[in-house]
Amino acid sequence: MQFKVQPEDFVVEELAKLPLTSAGDFAIYRVEKQNVTTLQVQTHIATQLKRRLQAVQTPALKDKTATAVQHLSLEGTGPDELTGPGYRARFVGRSRRALRPSDLSGNHFIATLRDLSDKESEYVHTRLREIELYGLPNYFDEQRFGSFSLQPDAPDRFIGKTILRRDAEGAVYAYLACVFHGDPPTVRSFKAVAKENWGEWTYLLDQAPRPSNYRSVLTYLKDHPQGYRKALNLIPRRLLSLYLVAYQSYLWNTITGSYLAQSLAADTPVVTILDLPLPAFRVISAEQHTHLSGVSIALPTHRATYADPQLAHAVTRTLDQEGLELNSLKARILQRAYLPKGRRPVLLHPTDITSGQSQEDDRFPGKNKLQVSFTLPPGTYATLVLKQLDPTSLGHARPI
Repeated sequence: MQFKVQPEDFVVEELAKLPLTSAGDFAIYRVEKQNVTTLQVQTHIATQLKRRLQAVQTPALKDKTATAVQHLSLEGTGPDELTGPGYRARFVGRSRRALRPSDLSGNHFIATLRDLSDKESEYVHTRLREIELYGLPNYFDEQRFGSFSLQPDAPDRFIGKTILRRDAEGAVYAYLACVFHGDPPTVRSFKAVAKENWGEWTYLLDQAPRPSNYRSVLTYLKDHPQGYRKALNLIPRRLLSLYLVAYQSYLWNTITGSYLAQSLAADTPVVTILDLPLPAFRVISAEQHTHLSGVSIALPTHRATYADPQLAHAVTRTLDQEGLELNSLKARILQRAYLPKGRRPVLLHPTDITSGQSQEDDRFPGKNKLQVSFTLPPGTYATLVLKQLDPTSLGHARPI
């Protein structure tokens, strides 16, 4: 089974309760985009209108390799329509404030699954019914981990962990010289140069992409060769927050996986996210479903509490494996970025699930394609659902 073969195969529409008013300081736009990131859209609009990037805000990021509909707020006034590479934005009204994540109620997805055999098509229908009845583990999926390092010589696989260990030099090295999962080719090329010429700040400043924040960090290091802590804090706050959140999400996945492993049968199938195999049941008992539906787990921070002894054991085990303590989970060497607080349900329950009839696949002769749709709450991952529709995705659960 394959999905996201082409951008039209994966459609996501943001569901929002827009705070529209008859007048206000912000213009609200509905954006349709394809093959372009949300940040690229924001940057292009800010440049087009000669505004600060902070004047263009979106409450969420949307997948680049998709056809996506989302919303943005523009401080001040703007034209009725904005267009650029891969996007079109239409004015829908005014608001007294910028859009916030709390304005979102979820996302609706329409996905075309391809390269299916007849039996695989039948399995998709069966698995959708199981997901509708029992849900699935609410893990953070691959998109969350763009700062996962692909280099074994990185101080840690996550720059967020290096920051929490208060290793400012290691974090700056990771930022400038370690290839991350989500880095584009130009950044990967620069990081290879930085790795080979570490400490040659003047030379690296000349080699750094233009424009980029790498230049701000290197300009400071050129004048303060050992000023790693200050240089680290010159990285944009949004990026530093993303680095911390990525590692926090990895910890949450690991904790939740350990907790589920204790709660479910020993032969529970697994799904792999990054390099981490995690429990991923297909069918659970009514008692287990009732119990797990009522469980939410705190995002790990230095002040998080875990009263359930079974959950507390999962937290301790995870942090021991990482060489950390709960008190370590505070970014003490950063000035403006923090680990967020909050709780996340253990189970994810998609709603409005539908599936169409199998059709001949125009991209894979002799195979079928099948369209499915569903709605998810904010902060959850459609790809996690789609992966589990693949008969080969769950270890020890291959009925075909």
